[in-house]
Amino acid sequence: MTKGEIWIAQLPTLNGHEQEGVRPVIVLSDVIASLTLIVPCTSNIQALRFPHTLEINPSKRNGLKNLSVALVFQIRAIDKQRLKKRAGILEKHALSQIDNMLKHLLKL
Repeated sequence: MTKGEIWIAQLPTLNGHEQEGVRPVIVLSDVIASLTLIVPCTSNIQALRFPHTLEINPSKRNGLKNLSVALVFQIRAIDKQRLKKRAGILEKHALSQIDNMLKHLLKL
């Protein structure tokens, strides 16, 4: 598993406005042997109203079936067992935009 891969994951039920259920996620890094850092995605385009989000068009390369929004502000670690199927890999320009958003979000 490498940075920029898009996987279909089963995210656990959480509270509030956190993403849950079966959805695409973007892998950022392997944290430790059993965990990986991800950015969840949604097909709800209205999520673009929030800061630190990125519209991603579906393509053969990324394997997305719908127009999606990367919810960079919801970055989190999940157990690798939650990753069910590799969909594809994110285009380099989109991954670069996510990296820049993370730098701003985390004040790096």
